[in-house]
Amino acid sequence: MTATPVELAAMARARDLGQGVLGTTSPNPAVGAVVLDAAGAVVGEGATSPPGGPHAEVQALRRAGERARGGTAVVTLEPCAHTGRTGPCADALLAAGVARVVVAVPEPTELAVGGAERLRAAGVDVEVGVEQEAAEEGALAAWLTGVREHRPFVVWKVGATLDGRVAAADGTSRWITGPVARAAVHALRATCDAVVVGSGTALADDPRLTVRDADGRDAARQPLRVVHDRRGRLPATARVLDGAAPTHVSRAEGPAGLLAELFDRDVRRVLLEGGPTLAAAFLRAGLVDEAVVHLAPKLLGAGPSLVGDLGISTIGAALSLELREVTPLGGDVQLRLRPTRHTGDRPHADERG
Repeated sequence: MTATPVELAAMARARDLGQGVLGTTSPNPAVGAVVLDAAGAVVGEGATSPPGGPHAEVQALRRAGERARGGTAVVTLEPCAHTGRTGPCADALLAAGVARVVVAVPEPTELAVGGAERLRAAGVDVEVGVEQEAAEEGALAAWLTGVREHRPFVVWKVGATLDGRVAAADGTSRWITGPVARAAVHALRATCDAVVVGSGTALADDPRLTVRDADGRDAARQPLRVVHDRRGRLPATARVLDGAAPTHVSRAEGPAGLLAELFDRDVRRVLLEGGPTLAAAFLRAGLVDEAVVHLAPKLLGAGPSLVGDLGISTIGAALSLELREVTPLGGDVQLRLRPTRHTGDRPHADERG
């Protein structure tokens, strides 16, 4: 049996629910779940809580109550079968009496695998792999990168003029893009566990790297602020050390070392906001998973470009990116892109509790 139109609509909603909690669940996956009653009406929704809180399925079942009995649970990731900081979601689904479970992504870790088998053994109809690619490229992408590559997922964000300049020749870079684009940056930061810059950017711009609302006030939840400062140049007066959010100053060797350090801190989604030199280092190492480029309809003709030397001397060797989305942001434009490269797919054990 394939998924019905009602179930497909519920899966799209479940993906949105997972997207809505990005940046709050690590090291656990950002999962979304929707419960339909026996007639196909939505009776419960849920998304992964911060670590230690209920998983998406449990939240959705609580909201559905008795209406879940004989119904269908639609979830972006296979329900877990192990006991971590919370009990197995497969058992919660059985206790609720659901008759069918529709899953997008099969569980990739040895730690939590087995939920679908447990449900089937109890007589529940289980469909796995429904719109799997869309779920894997959405809110689950960061967690899956951690499982498969044992490192955080990296989003490179850069704002530039139409001719690719991130600052003028005199070094000024403030207000390249407009207020709508700047608000989008704060929304993007909020979906990440850490925001990374290099010491050059920290010295030149003295950024705070906090998430702020439309009124300029700091949000309640802040990502980890990270400065890659191998030479110890960051002054004690830097605004990134102001106490408004947690800060980590790293002297790790290279991007891979920095990401390993952050992974050990349960960081699964990184926003790279460093300058052209740090961006080039990540790109050369193949450690950028997504690029978010804000282009302003301005021309400078001189000044630093959006990325430094990539060691590429011929057009045939150019780093190619696939355009995934174009979004107007006031008078600016946001491009969302993915590098066209393949990553390893061998899973590692990872925490999910």
